[in-house]
Amino acid sequence: MTDHKLFIYNTLSRTKELFRPVNPGHVGMYVCGPTVYGDAHLGHARPAITFDLVFRYLKHLGYKVRYVRNITDVGHLEHDADEGEDKIAKKAKLEQLEPMEVAQHFTNRFHQAMDKLGCLPPSIEPHATGHIIEQEQLVQQILDAGYAYESNGSIYFDVEKYNKDHKYGILSGRNLEDVINASRELDGVGEKRNQVDFALWKKAQPEHIMRWPSPWGDGFPGWHCECTAMGRKYLGAQFDIHGGGMDLVFPHHECEIAQAVASQGEQMVRYWMHNNMITINGQKMGKSLGNFITLDEFFNGSHEKLEQAYSPMTIRFFILQAHYRSTVDFSNEALQASQKGLERLMEAFAQMERVEPVADGALNEAYAAELTEKCYAALDDDFNSPIMISHLFDACRVINQLADKKQTITPEGLEALKQTFRTFAVDILGLRAEAEGNADREEAFGKAIDMLLELRAKAKAAKDWATSDLIRDELGALGFEIKDTRDGATWKLAK
Repeated sequence: MTDHKLFIYNTLSRTKELFRPVNPGHVGMYVCGPTVYGDAHLGHARPAITFDLVFRYLKHLGYKVRYVRNITDVGHLEHDADEGEDKIAKKAKLEQLEPMEVAQHFTNRFHQAMDKLGCLPPSIEPHATGHIIEQEQLVQQILDAGYAYESNGSIYFDVEKYNKDHKYGILSGRNLEDVINASRELDGVGEKRNQVDFALWKKAQPEHIMRWPSPWGDGFPGWHCECTAMGRKYLGAQFDIHGGGMDLVFPHHECEIAQAVASQGEQMVRYWMHNNMITINGQKMGKSLGNFITLDEFFNGSHEKLEQAYSPMTIRFFILQAHYRSTVDFSNEALQASQKGLERLMEAFAQMERVEPVADGALNEAYAAELTEKCYAALDDDFNSPIMISHLFDACRVINQLADKKQTITPEGLEALKQTFRTFAVDILGLRAEAEGNADREEAFGKAIDMLLELRAKAKAAKDWATSDLIRDELGALGFEIKDTRDGATWKLAK
């Protein structure tokens, strides 16, 4: 494992902390996954891409990473965490399907979208419905510890009692004494002792489809239970990183902390990481607000707010160009700028194959080594992908100079530069040419274009201007940009 001092911003301490895994050489990472009752949208893409970068970089540094990302297929209710109809069950009723048909359909769609975005699959992807026993055990542990109570067949977490012993609100910084006092003034708190108490287990009404037997009667787990139960099952009583969107800090992750401490007497997570939101006109983009754009709509350009289709790699690059803790506001202009930036980066990567090194080149391995150190320094500073990308853009200018023979580089320096780009742009950022997977076809395609340009060069040498112009015009009509230079013609695909 490489000797890197990696600093991670911990939402719990609100500071950047030196990363020290619970078990040296191993990293346990849990990330809250999607609720599978609809298609993935841009808001789903951000945590997936953010923690894919974390996953890739930790593995690159030599850690053995167990990355767990859950699928929520029960317990996410329509109105809030404790009330309303289960969203998956509601959709199943409307479409006359089994709830698991709905969950499986949108799980498959989510996986397809993540694959297009270049996100590596997690090590383990547990489903909430597959871990009902573990969630019931968690509820019983909390009851046994005295931090929960039964009410009309449902089990609620006693926030007031927990707050006196352990302090509820340490992640979000909320003053729960004020919230608890305010809740007592409300009428109609129903089964709860306090409005802030949250459900650990909900009694299923007769019409509720998704239900399981429990010591407290037929019901289903509260939304917050699944991550605590599954995180502990697959990563242990203490693990390194728990991630998700900033909108999960309260109440979801705050409740997770309370459940873990109440059931085992100590904190479960060492580093809490949260990506910021994607907004549209300054408002959070999400299903609950009805202002979301699905990833498929981005890919095919079918949404009314889109001026064009945007490729999966453009979406990935758009998200990586901002630091994960900063807000990103959607606009067509921003996406188009990302598209141009991605093209520039990938063209420079391809251009290196055309560079002709020389033994006494002005640049050597030292240039690539300096670039490598800058990229590492950026990522070691809380995964600062935009700074790292800026260093790669600086290198793009040098690569273009090399391709135009305005700068020289040694063979060893060129190979080191290629490896640096491959490591940071491809392996760590996860970027790829849009048509990747058709390498043999692309190579044959490129050779055919080069052959046509050779015929054109011969026609020009013979002053056969008609043939020369015909080849240029026909290639242009097919979508190729031909550029004549002092050393011959070059080509690239136009937009």
